[in-house]
Amino acid sequence: MASSSHDNGWLRAMPAVFVLIWSTGFIVARYGMPHAPPMTFLAWRYALSIACFLPWIWLARVRWPQDSRQWLHLSVLGVLMHAGYLGGVWAAVKAGMGSGLSALVVGLQPVLTAVWLSATGGQVSRRQWAGLALGFTGLVLVVSRKFGGGGPGDTASWLNLGFAVIALFSITVGTLYQKRFVQPCDVRSANTVQLLAALVVTLPLTWLETEGIAWNGQLVGALAWSVLGLTLGGSSLLYLLIQRGAAASVSSLMYLVPPTTALIAWVLFAEPITAATIAGTALTAIGVSLVVRPAKT
Repeated sequence: MASSSHDNGWLRAMPAVFVLIWSTGFIVARYGMPHAPPMTFLAWRYALSIACFLPWIWLARVRWPQDSRQWLHLSVLGVLMHAGYLGGVWAAVKAGMGSGLSALVVGLQPVLTAVWLSATGGQVSRRQWAGLALGFTGLVLVVSRKFGGGGPGDTASWLNLGFAVIALFSITVGTLYQKRFVQPCDVRSANTVQLLAALVVTLPLTWLETEGIAWNGQLVGALAWSVLGLTLGGSSLLYLLIQRGAAASVSSLMYLVPPTTALIAWVLFAEPITAATIAGTALTAIGVSLVVRPAKT
């Protein structure tokens, strides 16, 4: 009985732990970017993650996708969800955007996904339109206060906002692509295929970066957490959530990522949390929750 109660408690906590891990992704970008250009950092992340996944796959005797079309679909997904999404976030942070603001921009992904799915189904509810309006209003409120007037490492500009929007659309299109084309398969082999595709796309971009990489404890720590905590740990946790039927909880909690990131960034980097930031983040969170909340039956 005690063991069963412990397992149930861990299962209930898993979605919240997943959201916390997801939130640290934006923090790691801010933590590592002073010491490395974004594409070079990500290329190292992808390569080391692949190096960790391969022996895990071999020891666990995980099956690889059997269909060549699934390899193609997983490769496209990797370009969108890793190269496009992570590349956009890392580039935005490198260009001066704070962790909290980058999380807020990308946090609109559930809104765009839900509205697109509803629109293609022929109906968008009034509640979802209201949620979209609230989410967009909250984002504008925060961005307008930071545009050209934020502190060091926390300023919005057309450049870093453009990178963040690329990340937003990459993860949105990637989510829709996965729903449409990617068949269920083991997350470890699927992740490895995606990471290989992302590495192939990212490596040529590193040749365009003139900044060198400065190896130090802070950079190594950021890279280690990116590989072990985010890529391996986060993916494994998501795999467990899906296997145990709790994946829906993740979607309902995703709107907590921006405020969680903002709080961590305030503690670690002293990114200011103003009244406008709180109000805008709250509006966005409420908007996203209105969009992703299932309709009453």
